[in-house]
Amino acid sequence: MQSRHTDLVRLGWSEWFEERSECGLGHTIARVAAVDRDVLWLMDHAGTFRAKLAGSYRYRHRLSPEFPCVGDWVCVEKRPADDLGMVHRLLERRTVLRRKSAGESVDYQMIAANVDCVVIVQSCHFDFNLKRLERYLVMVRDGGADACVLLTKMDLVAPAIPASQSAEIRAAGVTAPVLTLSSVTREGLDDLQRTLLPGRTYCFVGSSGVGKSTIINALMGREMLETKEVSGTGEGRHTTVRRELIILEGGGLVIDNPGMRELGILGAESGIGESFADIIGLASGCRYRNCGHTDEPGCAVREALDSGSIGQDHYANYLKLREESAFYQMSYAEKRRKDRDFGRYIKSAKRDLENW
Repeated sequence: MQSRHTDLVRLGWSEWFEERSECGLGHTIARVAAVDRDVLWLMDHAGTFRAKLAGSYRYRHRLSPEFPCVGDWVCVEKRPADDLGMVHRLLERRTVLRRKSAGESVDYQMIAANVDCVVIVQSCHFDFNLKRLERYLVMVRDGGADACVLLTKMDLVAPAIPASQSAEIRAAGVTAPVLTLSSVTREGLDDLQRTLLPGRTYCFVGSSGVGKSTIINALMGREMLETKEVSGTGEGRHTTVRRELIILEGGGLVIDNPGMRELGILGAESGIGESFADIIGLASGCRYRNCGHTDEPGCAVREALDSGSIGQDHYANYLKLREESAFYQMSYAEKRRKDRDFGRYIKSAKRDLENW
């Protein structure tokens, strides 16, 4: 299929989007590079410009995940004399990166869209945490993107530590590529650059201070501009305050992402299935089809745990994430039901007033 939008390929456009792109007369396609409250920063073949959501779009879409986020493709109307473009439609997302909203709210929070690969960054120094890594992997795979693990600050630890941590990741059944890097010595930077292919989108995620902004600055060939001074522990301080899509000189597109303190899992059964494929595979040998893998007789997962074929921490994290996902999914379904009931009540009340 010949794309009608070849001028957008360098921004991540592909035949997948071409087959699903439907815009109104006089509308063009652009990609969301950043979101500043009500203002969207969009990129197209001519450059970057600002836009706002059309009133009709806001009227039709009320849920937070339905609003454009970084990485989205949108249909926009903009005449040369206009200061702002007007976004009328959000194109279908190929992949999503989302989490449960922080706090007690049971809803999805969009992080980025149409990401090809999520680079999960952990520091070899103080930040390495296998359980958190598994949580990130569930989130990534549930949204349909590929994953890559990047261990940073290897200059702050003994040479054997990065290799030991990589082995620990592999022992947990993680099959995603694992890279190591030092922004100080630049060891591993060339390997990372070769990973970032032209026209593909990569989102860097991880805790605050693991060096995400420093890495992106290095990939852009500039010094550490936004990153504040390094703390006494060797960890950088929080720097990035918004998500932003950036085009690298080599043609890859990267999204820097603020550090996330909370990483709630909501309705991520497919992501859990892929991230814990070893346990899911063992489960097919359980005596009962609905085995919960806790204390049921004939449980193949428990047998593997007792024999040491799978680790206790890996098993415990699987149970925790599965229960968390199911709990929040149940709460989310109840919330949506109440929202629909309330919406029907409002419509009924309006009709009654109009007929009064």
